[in-house]
Amino acid sequence: MNNLPLGRLGEEIATKFLQKQGYKILDRNYHQRWGEVDIFALDKDVLVAVEVKTRMINDPFTPEASITSKKKRLLQKEILLYKSKNPSLPSLLRIDFVGIVLKEDLTLERINLIKNISF
Repeated sequence: MNNLPLGRLGEEIATKFLQKQGYKILDRNYHQRWGEVDIFALDKDVLVAVEVKTRMINDPFTPEASITSKKKRLLQKEILLYKSKNPSLPSLLRIDFVGIVLKEDLTLERINLIKNISF
């Protein structure tokens, strides 16, 4: 299976999940200088960059294993750049992570929200 459709499915699931948690989605698949941010959102008075990783249940690696210090640094740069382009957004910044594991039939096995993985 190509990772792009799996990733997009995971982002759809994450978006709906975050909205149920009270997040207001601002942008998805936002391309900037250093790469792409899956989701920019507001969580009350905090601007949040959300990294989403989706894996299949039989994958030997968990989605959480993809959180590297390099990825955190890139997300920090991205959220600062996004904030500079959108000065009216809140000054409080956070990076969250949503890990998704899907069953073979592409239904949800588990979803894990980790708030404030960096900053």
